[in-house]
Amino acid sequence: MPTLAYPKFLTFLTMNPIKHFFWFFILLLTGVWWMTDPAWVFMSNFLGWRYILMQYTGVLAMGVMSAAMLLAVRPVVFEPYAGGLDKMYRLHKWLGISGLVMSLCHWLLSESPKWLVGLGWMARHAHGARHAVLDGTIQQFFQNQRGLAKDLGEWAFYAAVLLLVLALMRRFPYKHFIKIHHLLAVTYLALVLHSVVLLKFDYWSGLLGPVMTVLMTAGSIAALMVLLGQVAKNRQAIGEVVGIRHHASLGVIEVDIQVKSRWLGHQSGQFVFVTFHEDEGAHPYTIASPVALDGCLTFIIKALGDYTSTLAHRIKIKDEVKIEGPYGCFNFQGQHNRQIWVGAGIGITPFISRMKTLAHAHENKTIDLFHTTERHDQHAMELLAHDAKAAHVRLHVLWDEKDGLLDAARIAKEVPEWQDADIWFCGPVKFGQALKNSFVVMGLDEACFHQELFEMR
Repeated sequence: MPTLAYPKFLTFLTMNPIKHFFWFFILLLTGVWWMTDPAWVFMSNFLGWRYILMQYTGVLAMGVMSAAMLLAVRPVVFEPYAGGLDKMYRLHKWLGISGLVMSLCHWLLSESPKWLVGLGWMARHAHGARHAVLDGTIQQFFQNQRGLAKDLGEWAFYAAVLLLVLALMRRFPYKHFIKIHHLLAVTYLALVLHSVVLLKFDYWSGLLGPVMTVLMTAGSIAALMVLLGQVAKNRQAIGEVVGIRHHASLGVIEVDIQVKSRWLGHQSGQFVFVTFHEDEGAHPYTIASPVALDGCLTFIIKALGDYTSTLAHRIKIKDEVKIEGPYGCFNFQGQHNRQIWVGAGIGITPFISRMKTLAHAHENKTIDLFHTTERHDQHAMELLAHDAKAAHVRLHVLWDEKDGLLDAARIAKEVPEWQDADIWFCGPVKFGQALKNSFVVMGLDEACFHQELFEMR
């Protein structure tokens, strides 16, 4: 795969793209708002500051929610810059949380005067006459809709808070989590209407106007795509289950699916969303089969949740499934000829795909694979050893109970040339972060540690 050429203004994002983009986006919105409305500098009373801060928090809330809504439709065009859909989903989560915080601040500012009056800390403010505007103008139309927009925005805010809190709860069932995102699209559209009417009218003719127009238009289109079921339509295919193998001691099943419609092909390390059962919806699974265009895909699925624990009994040969993808940039395209792979538990899956591919198209790279597992299955380990030998990969298997836990020091001891290697990790996020931190402290260039953030919520 050729190396992508990044635009110069995006090169600073490549080290930690989602974190840098997040703060860049927040600061960009703040800067644009600041230049559009410098009047905040001259505010000297509470109500003046309240109005300005309501506008600012409203702009930030709608800006980050619009970006989050856009990412919800899985735009693959952004994958190279974000580092893959897994990173985009992490950014989507951060943006959603930020939107929740900014919306809460906006609501608190809106409600604060009546609370302060009720406590006797502030005198009731007498509203003066509104600034006169010409009848029949757009501004007059907006003024006439303010009451409706306020009520709609308030109820949409309450709904969005409830839905976002449920979406962030790990114990909330995944199938309901998916449905919540459909309801969030409805609340987002209500908040767009609220914002269009109540955003300070002068903003629309300033620098902020075009920015908010683009963001909310893109977000609205994305919300409609979610509601109409048009997300990633051109990346969907129909397949049939043609093989099932059980590894009971590992709590794992292997499922072979033959794609029966057009298939885009995949690269080692990529994943797809698979719908085995309509009542549960689509779940992400890494492809374990080698790179090929024949549409025969293998998935190794571990019983980790309520639904995946039932798959061994529910999946049957000839079941029809839906597939969407592929996604991801966990593509093994590093800058060094030496690579260190770490596959923890079910995180071994992308490395199996890569080894099967290298068995037929060997590359001039020196590779060490560390596989750490809580459970040991002799047959599965023999299959792994066979794949490693065929791909000319040096395999290190560590059974936690017998060999202890894997850490950076142990890897460095086994691979003395680790400083001149790219490290590819797939497994529990906290384990990967701990390894990364240790290697960076030891002197590894942060850009040489590649981690799959395989968490969709």
